[in-house]
Amino acid sequence: MKQIKIYTDGACSGNPGPGGWGAILLYKEHKKELSGGEAHTTNNRMELMAAICALNALKEPCEIDLYTDSAYLYNAFTENWLAGWQRNGWKTASKKPVENQDLWQQLLAQDRKHRITWHKVKGHSDNINNNRCDALARSAIEQFPKGQA
Repeated sequence: MKQIKIYTDGACSGNPGPGGWGAILLYKEHKKELSGGEAHTTNNRMELMAAICALNALKEPCEIDLYTDSAYLYNAFTENWLAGWQRNGWKTASKKPVENQDLWQQLLAQDRKHRITWHKVKGHSDNINNNRCDALARSAIEQFPKGQA
């Protein structure tokens, strides 16, 4: 299995508002940068989209170290939030519908396909790849004119 490192980040100008995401895929000496965005979204959706789009870019099952500064994304996998939500019919502990269920289901499909180890990094700190993902995400927001949302 190929061993890949993925760094992801999402950003929003207003929450909700125009949003962007960025991802970096590293394999041996190869580096691929991806980014995108939406005119009206939330920061959490952009964090999830960064991971989804990075994982979708892989052509075969891989062993992945995925780095995120999103506690929302990281904890959903490492604290078994997803298992609990599924067990409860996609309801939170307070019986409310889980937000972003559509994106969580896409991530679960990718999690079954690959061997992913989730890593939490401190955002806006000294991690060069996380900082680059943040720059990609913020740049993607610029494609949406002010007031378009």
